Amino acid sequence: MFGVDDPATVAAVRAYVKLMRAQRGVVARVEPALAACALTLTQLGVLEAVLHLGPLTHRELGRKLLTSPANLTDVVDKLEKRGLVTRVRAEQDRRQVRVELTQAGRALIEDTFPRHAADIAHAMGGLSPAELETLGHLLRKLGTTATGA
Repeated sequence: MFGVDDPATVAAVRAYVKLMRAQRGVVARVEPALAACALTLTQLGVLEAVLHLGPLTHRELGRKLLTSPANLTDVVDKLEKRGLVTRVRAEQDRRQVRVELTQAGRALIEDTFPRHAADIAHAMGGLSPAELETLGHLLRKLGTTATGA
């Protein structure tokens, strides 16, 4: 590798390239079905998080989805314009705003998520259950160490 003599650095770069290629492959598999529902991955992430966790603040959503506050505001704005979510101010602290699913949003995510999950399973079908478990542990470890958390 040009300009890199350290074997650990070479191994890290090679693993990084494989990780990015794998990510692109999985996304290429799942995005078309979402596009057919006029959803982006981040929009689906908002709907899915609120479905499974209940109403969440922008800060909580940002932490779950690993997206910037500005991007999240744009995503929630678009979902709200489509009537899929609503913003509700907390009665005890009017500064706090939670994102909630509307009936239309709940219907869409309840219909879409099982198919999305099946697409993910198909995209990752080259790995055994044990390999998926190992991959999950390794990616969590990588994410934790990469962010310094």
